Amino acid sequence: MRRHQLVGFCLPHRRSIAFIRRREHRTFVLSLLFAALFVSELAGGQSASGESQKNAVRGVVVNSVTREPIGRALVYSPDNRFATLTDDQGRFEFALPEASAATSSAESYGTISREGVTYSGNLYANVPAVLIARKPGFLSSDRQGGVFVHAPTVLIGKDVGIALVPEARIVGRVALPSSNASDRIPVHLYRRQILEGRGHWTHATTVRARSNGEFRFADLEPGTYKLLTGELMDRDPLTFDPRGPIYGYPPVYFPNATDFQTAGAIQLTPGMTFQAELSPVRQRYYPVRVPVANGPTDDQIQVSVSVQGRKGPGFELGYSRDAQQIEGGLPNGSYIIEATKLGRFGMSGSVSLVVKDGPAESAPLTLTTNGSVYVKAKLDSKSSQETGEPVGNTGIQIWHQGQANTQNFSVWLEGADEFAPSETFASQSVSQDRDSVLFAGVPPGHYWVRVDSNRGLVAAVTAGDLDLLRRPLTLVTGANVNVEVTIRNDGAEISGSVEGAGAQYGTGAPGALGRSASGGLIVQLLGGAQVYVYFLPLPESTGQFRQAGVGQDGKFDLQQVPPGAYRVLAVDHPLVELEYHNNEALRAYDGKGQVVRLSPGQKEQLTLQLILTSE
Repeated sequence: MRRHQLVGFCLPHRRSIAFIRRREHRTFVLSLLFAALFVSELAGGQSASGESQKNAVRGVVVNSVTREPIGRALVYSPDNRFATLTDDQGRFEFALPEASAATSSAESYGTISREGVTYSGNLYANVPAVLIARKPGFLSSDRQGGVFVHAPTVLIGKDVGIALVPEARIVGRVALPSSNASDRIPVHLYRRQILEGRGHWTHATTVRARSNGEFRFADLEPGTYKLLTGELMDRDPLTFDPRGPIYGYPPVYFPNATDFQTAGAIQLTPGMTFQAELSPVRQRYYPVRVPVANGPTDDQIQVSVSVQGRKGPGFELGYSRDAQQIEGGLPNGSYIIEATKLGRFGMSGSVSLVVKDGPAESAPLTLTTNGSVYVKAKLDSKSSQETGEPVGNTGIQIWHQGQANTQNFSVWLEGADEFAPSETFASQSVSQDRDSVLFAGVPPGHYWVRVDSNRGLVAAVTAGDLDLLRRPLTLVTGANVNVEVTIRNDGAEISGSVEGAGAQYGTGAPGALGRSASGGLIVQLLGGAQVYVYFLPLPESTGQFRQAGVGQDGKFDLQQVPPGAYRVLAVDHPLVELEYHNNEALRAYDGKGQVVRLSPGQKEQLTLQLILTSE
């Protein structure tokens, strides 16, 4: 699972999708194609002469849905040393150069970055550590929800199989009067992604409809999406009067909803093309004004507009620093206007606004200093007596203004609403002692408090009588909340083996290590697991989700597992979209794996059957 560092005073919004900058992507692929053509011709000449390749890597690229071979697919290594195109049977082959003493050493490691992903491993040996395939109309083989990069193991003498997932598409049309066709209304696409076991809606991309109203979203991964139009003012030259009434097209949410929360979800499967039509209705817009009593004159504030209190994208208003007011236009309706000033000393405020057949002005909105969350950790006294160890220095690092501070635990505040705004606010400062963290400038809202510690298991996270392991923290404007974390070291110890795991391993198997300081995904190319063990808490259990790595011998070991009841699964691919905090979502795994019930200090040995995710 991903872990995020808190940097400076604001934690940037974490997008589960690894976005590709199109221009750089095209340049990169074109350079590989030239190299691929050269290598392909060379390899083809050798095959024609009947010479056998003793030192070669061979494989095949297939469609993950139909299992049909894919011809003319680009296969390459992340370090750009190997590149070729598949033949009409989807097959490819690399002739390997002789390894020198320097490059054959197992200690010859390096890193390389491509499209926001950092690959780390034995990159300079004569054998490519990992191979990636691409072809227009298919997702790149290293794309899995933008969260985890998984690529096939490279073994000499064994074919490398690469399965490409056909891209999904959403195509459709926005029905506008012909006289407004040239306005090219924006169409927004949001995707539901699983972050730390919980679902959130994040912005995927935006396109503008063509002059005939048609739009197209391509290169989409399987998943759940929502679709809406942006606002569009009516500038029809035949009817527009700059001194007369203003008309526009409010956002419309597919299929025909008035807000984001009630919009229909679009479920995409690999290779699927979904047809959608959106029909905005022309309405009159009225000037609106929200005075800000103590609005900043030297800084901007973020403004969000909720229809009848239901948060989501759609309507937009702006802030005038000179007039110290929020202004713009809205059609008839009831709205909640929220304003947020960013930063450690941030402020927030909200006010209701009703628009009814005329200009509207709300009561003055007053910005109030945002709240704070003080988190204090303690080691359970019983555990301390048993081990004779204080909490002490654990080597956990928390980032503050670009500098690492050694802490006894790591803590994150994550927005609990399914729809997250463009930024998640989690301002932080680190106190003098290493057992506490202060989050300052946190706007009102609902937050999950997520805590990790390598001193033991996090047995409790509480704010008064509120159990924050099970419930989110509600923070009101200006509130200062104390959170207490209890760390114990009497968790269960689980070890075991996965039958059938040996075939899943080999040199070059990748595994996600986390994220770099810049936010890029780091992938270990050598020694990473291709078998994953998950501990899923059963409903109403006190257990907490855990994941264990599996060694090349098929064995795994996990320390400090919280007591509770679990369903334990061993699978051959990472469960990227695992919504482990949702009991309904976990019903899909009923009857699979093995159920265990753990008590404090228990030692358990498990033998698991490998579940093939392709079955």
